[in-house]
Amino acid sequence: MAELIGPRLYSCCNCRNHVSLHDDVISKAFQGRNGRAFLFSHAMNIVVGPKEDRQLLTGLHTVADVYCCECREVLGWKYERAYEETQKYKEGKFILEKSKIVKENW
Repeated sequence: MAELIGPRLYSCCNCRNHVSLHDDVISKAFQGRNGRAFLFSHAMNIVVGPKEDRQLLTGLHTVADVYCCECREVLGWKYERAYEETQKYKEGKFILEKSKIVKENW
């Protein structure tokens, strides 16, 4: 009998709450506050904080920090608005920091 294997996931490093699917990774070449970060098209089981303008490496963006809905660990941020035309593709996407997430079902 075949073993059922679920989708590859990323979970909160603190409480193991599922926060994103591996299939939703757009890029692994991003920089977070604490090192490497991944850009995701979707995130789940998170809380989105208040919007604020933040000067990032690629220019000014309106972002909102995202937190695990279980333990409130800050996991990264959501791009709400990009002011540079070349950065518009990030709008509505999520940055999750590699140091804040762990792989599940790999």
